[in-house]
Amino acid sequence: MAGALIKIDEEIVSSAVASVTLGDSDWDSSYDVYIVQITNFAPVNDDVSAYMRITKSGTADSTSNYDSAFKIFKANTTFTNNSDTNEDKINFGNVGTGTSEGVNATLLLFNFNNTSEYSFATVESTILNSSQQLNGKQGGFTHTVESASDGLFFYMASGNIASGRFSLFGLAK
Repeated sequence: MAGALIKIDEEIVSSAVASVTLGDSDWDSSYDVYIVQITNFAPVNDDVSAYMRITKSGTADSTSNYDSAFKIFKANTTFTNNSDTNEDKINFGNVGTGTSEGVNATLLLFNFNNTSEYSFATVESTILNSSQQLNGKQGGFTHTVESASDGLFFYMASGNIASGRFSLFGLAK
């Protein structure tokens, strides 16, 4: 069926873990576009940033090669623009341990199997932050390294991940 989503990998966090790697050993390189669905990505510690890195050969790339740009829609005030260059990670924002606090996001991944292009993604997310303020975020990021990527690595600025569902799909042609 053209345009069908094929589940490649899923990680469900039900007890605290230091990190989650999606893809890597389960990576299926036969797709041009991948979709990642993140639900209830939340920390053990209160008021910490939720981060992500791309994996190369199964290892999170911590070099300063992440560029991003986002428009952040805030429920309690006006929108803001945010952009970063040469960062060593992608920041989803600060989240906490209160009821329903966490990150929910959809990422579309492009060029992940291409060895001569940058991997990049579009991101749409909602975050109920550690101040119980709802933010919507839309934009994307580029990993400015010309090599194939094979997954995503999620972690917190400090402490462990308390919960989350991380699903990786290939978009069939």
